[in-house]
Amino acid sequence: MAGIDNIRSGQTLTTSTRSAARNETNASSNSTGSSRTSNVAQDAVSLSSQGRAVGEMHNQMVSQPSFDQAKVAAIKEAIANGSYVVDPEKLASNMIKFESELGGF
Repeated sequence: MAGIDNIRSGQTLTTSTRSAARNETNASSNSTGSSRTSNVAQDAVSLSSQGRAVGEMHNQMVSQPSFDQAKVAAIKEAIANGSYVVDPEKLASNMIKFESELGGF
């Protein structure tokens, strides 16, 4: 079983659990005629209310489109009919702002 300290970024984690090994042992012993039973502990996970809230927000975000479809349709139409105009000053200003936010300047 891999320890938490042995996990590296980008590596897949392959583990085996004792309960899985016990289940295999019990299955093989039961098939040989043994009537031995085992008490295998079951793992359980419970989320906090904050965790559930994050999950709900994620589900809401996934169900909504990631862009404004009406705005995209309007821009496509303006480009198609030739009425779309680019303001070079505003474009340059936004490009500089974007670069400064990335730490480029």
